[in-house]
Amino acid sequence: MSMAAPPRKAWTPSQIILTLLGTAVSVVFLAPFAWGLFTSLKSETEAVAVPPRWLPRDWTGQAWTALFETGNITNWFVNSLVVSVCVTSVVLLVSALAGYGFARTEFRGKSVLMAVVMAGLMISPAVLGVPLFTTVQQMGMVDTYWGMILPQCAPAAMVYILYKFFQGIPRELEEAAFIDGAGRWRVFFTIVVPLARPSLAAVGIFTFIASWNNFLWPYMVTNNPDLMTMPNGIATVMNSYGIQWAQLMAGGLTAGLPLIIVFVFFQRQIVAGVAHTGLAGQ
Repeated sequence: MSMAAPPRKAWTPSQIILTLLGTAVSVVFLAPFAWGLFTSLKSETEAVAVPPRWLPRDWTGQAWTALFETGNITNWFVNSLVVSVCVTSVVLLVSALAGYGFARTEFRGKSVLMAVVMAGLMISPAVLGVPLFTTVQQMGMVDTYWGMILPQCAPAAMVYILYKFFQGIPRELEEAAFIDGAGRWRVFFTIVVPLARPSLAAVGIFTFIASWNNFLWPYMVTNNPDLMTMPNGIATVMNSYGIQWAQLMAGGLTAGLPLIIVFVFFQRQIVAGVAHTGLAGQ
């Protein structure tokens, strides 16, 4: 005999209000994506028409076709991927080692060095543009991948995030491993790193997104069109008549697609990483 399903509970006023609020916030965040998609499916004439219309009168993929025919978008995509993956890999290694060193080891000048790292949180990257460019130029790394990668590989925020996480790991786990004869490096790679997987995932995702969206530094350090990243390449989508808005929207959606994919597939790691960093109560 089949059992009847329990009656569904009626929504409370607070649930209704929260649902409506969440829907409104979602619409606000999704509206720019919808506008960009619809604009990319318009002709260039209609894209700049006044007053503007949400939906195109004549649906066309001309902007997408022109973007892939006239722009070197494949090369831009590969450059962004190479730079972002290399930056993320180096940042994960450096931040994990630095954060663990600050959290678990004692050495002369530790407090001063930690203060320097914390000071890095208060300095805008734009302020460091000129001295960084001078340094890269003196090292002969202008118009190279390394010139775009290395200056992005020392983010103080990521060191601090992992430092706070490593402080929360019970010392008893490491002391037990030391008693069994494990060394510092073995403890780090076999005990600490596996425990830090959520925070490492969050740091990696945040770093990848920041590097992928970085416009200013690649723009400063390279003049070679073959080394342009996605943000720099999309900024060149114009002709003698000015900016091609439909192509610009198509390029922006193409550039944002990898970030959307990263967020969709790794949103659990992002939330878990933020929850495990110890920043919630700061």
